[in-house]
Amino acid sequence: MQTQTRRKSIAGFGLHLALDAYGCSPEALADVESIKAFLAYLPGAMGMTVIMGPFVELYRPPPGKPLEDWGVSGVVVIAESHLAIHTFPEQGFLSFDAFSCKEFDVNETTQAVVTQFQAQKVEPNLLDRGLEYPRERQAAMDLVNRQRRAFCGGGGGGDR
Repeated sequence: MQTQTRRKSIAGFGLHLALDAYGCSPEALADVESIKAFLAYLPGAMGMTVIMGPFVELYRPPPGKPLEDWGVSGVVVIAESHLAIHTFPEQGFLSFDAFSCKEFDVNETTQAVVTQFQAQKVEPNLLDRGLEYPRERQAAMDLVNRQRRAFCGGGGGGDR
């Protein structure tokens, strides 16, 4: 697997792992209770704090929609942001998101999903979110001053 390991956002608010997994076990993708248990377990394994959930629901399409589009969706809200999953048992596919302002191990999180759902292939995508989110007072002041200079055409802007 070619992802980075323990990783914190390079800049900004946090890191977002968007993971697509293929060739998953249809049974694992359809098991509401197992998915709920996984979402209850994973935040602690990642060093995160659950504040709400997990909430997991089986989705069956209404009449007139393709029957193969059924699946399970779940979310757990963590103090650091959220984890979410959407499964498609008929296609052996799932999408998983882990968004956190706190550092987490991308490889371990990916491997937990691979193991839980017996994925044959994964496509991990890492995004640095909130790139202009100021973490420190000085950084916030610098950002505001840069924006003021740009808005004012490079003239005064309150640099102090």
